[in-house]
Amino acid sequence: MLRRMNKIGTLSLLLLFISTACSDFNKIVKSTDYEFKYKKAVEYYEEGEYSRASTLLSELINIYRGTSKADDIYYYHAKSFFAMKDYLMAGQFFNQLAKEFPKSEFVEECQYMIGYCFYMDSPKPRLDQTLTQKAIDALQLYINLYPSTERAAEANRLIIEMRDKLVFKSFLTGKLYYDLGNYKAAVVALTNSLKSFPDTKYREDLTFMLLDAKYNLAIFSTEDKKELRLSDALDEYFSFVDEFPDSKYRQQAEKFHQSTAKLLNYNDDVN
Repeated sequence: MLRRMNKIGTLSLLLLFISTACSDFNKIVKSTDYEFKYKKAVEYYEEGEYSRASTLLSELINIYRGTSKADDIYYYHAKSFFAMKDYLMAGQFFNQLAKEFPKSEFVEECQYMIGYCFYMDSPKPRLDQTLTQKAIDALQLYINLYPSTERAAEANRLIIEMRDKLVFKSFLTGKLYYDLGNYKAAVVALTNSLKSFPDTKYREDLTFMLLDAKYNLAIFSTEDKKELRLSDALDEYFSFVDEFPDSKYRQQAEKFHQSTAKLLNYNDDVN
């Protein structure tokens, strides 16, 4: 019974504390002392109460527009949204700050954070990659503007990571076409991936799948197109083994080679 009473007492004190805190916050929200409100917004931000900080800052943006505090308010507002994992809103405020206050001390960080917010919202490879491309573009702009900063190396690392994601998306698209038996579309998708991202870590996989797709495209072609496509597949084989002589796909590639060479020799005999 005593333990139960202690729990009730603790809960009552907690509810009283929450009620008092909410009451204090409501008073701040209704206050017309904007200096005090700004001070409390910063305090809330530093204490990790980002939702409350953002609520106060959203009002102060218009109040302090055109003053020396305006960029600070934008900055804390953007950082509050970022801390709450609302990367869309955070990115918008970082972008506004960079555009409206080009001489602000926060501009460099904001330029980086615009790209980083897109990066954080970048979806899994199977989904639409519009945000991934926006992240790459924004971070590349940051590198162009600030090539010697500490963040430039990190921005470059993120760009490489996201380019690999785009390649993997293309890989999955090519594989989907391949699995559906649409070898012509697979060849186009895989070729575009290799042209756009020649240094990707998926290069061996993409190149082999391209060989595989070209071989199957040739095999299932009409007679008037088969010989030319077989020759193209054979050229792809030589390119593949030249670049990846010890590939994990070498044995499969050799089977394609033998089959393709045999079919071409047969065609030569017929002609």
